[in-house]
Amino acid sequence: MRTVGVEEELLLVDPESGEPKALSSAVLARAAQDDPDQEVFEKELYGQMLEFATHPQADMAELGAEIVRCRKEAARHAGEIGCTVAALASSPLPVSPSVGKGSRYQWMAEQYGLAAQEQLVCGCHVHVRVDSDEEGVAILDRIRPWLSVLTALSSNSPYWQGQDTSYHSYRSRVWQRWPSSGPTEIFGSAERYHRTVAHMVASGVILDEGMIYFDARLSQKYPTVEIRVADVCLHASAAVVIATLARGLVETAAREWRAGQDPVDHSVSLLRMAAWRAARSGLAEELLHPATMRRLPAETVVEALLEHTGQALADCDDLDRARAGCARLLDGGTGAQLQRGLLEQTGSLREVVTACARHTQA
Repeated sequence: MRTVGVEEELLLVDPESGEPKALSSAVLARAAQDDPDQEVFEKELYGQMLEFATHPQADMAELGAEIVRCRKEAARHAGEIGCTVAALASSPLPVSPSVGKGSRYQWMAEQYGLAAQEQLVCGCHVHVRVDSDEEGVAILDRIRPWLSVLTALSSNSPYWQGQDTSYHSYRSRVWQRWPSSGPTEIFGSAERYHRTVAHMVASGVILDEGMIYFDARLSQKYPTVEIRVADVCLHASAAVVIATLARGLVETAAREWRAGQDPVDHSVSLLRMAAWRAARSGLAEELLHPATMRRLPAETVVEALLEHTGQALADCDDLDRARAGCARLLDGGTGAQLQRGLLEQTGSLREVVTACARHTQA
């Protein structure tokens, strides 16, 4: 059974006003006081963000429990210096992001200008173990059409700088401003994948391989495929749904590759349209079906994803969990829908943020 790890980026906010606070260095220092060797929490590009990474887990219940623990630990450390954490993929309130002081971050700020200043967004990255780079690239080639569905299921960023964007995942639109982001062509081999990455780095437009921001990529650090299309989810249970489906997609793709089944040859242009549709609609309207690239109701497209990955999910004892989780999101709403409901109830984006901070630890 393939192991899965999750990286989540959280927003640091004032517990009363909901305003983002550039206190990541102080939170990390506080975490280091408890455990000088801790490797769970890390800095991100902005001082208003904090990242954590779980250990690889084979059991999804254990993965979910670890996500909850990490969120609570993050909130505890943040609380000791006067802030808290919110699993929001973008800040509903206006904010002036504070770029970190490291040379890497300063290079990015200088190189990309306003695009870098407008990247205060929080994602959820799922790592799924693979046996080799060759298997990993074969998987990347075959999961491409399905990734937009994960964006829709995770959508949790309807607001930007105090305004309703009319999108469910505006984070994913902001992320497209990086020159190395988005869907990729079919690579066909690990050699071609690595050659493409090397040419991109050699261009000087990006600093190094760490800035390969494909929707899904081979991890630099681990023997994994890293799927990067999801918003950070408001609830830990939704993050587990995304991780469960990601493993199902990876295992299904690996089986297709071993069986000699070719990847679906959708163009990058069509994949970009599917990603835009998912960001715009979330689960509230229609999505593009990954097989046909035609609009269908979101519930129909989610059901197609469950059918596509069904055998792999069943073999991991994950099918019932995945079905129940998707039904919960379709019936109860994504983070984006919950945020809009909170604003309708309270009339205040500050109340939206403070309520979401409470949901983050639920």
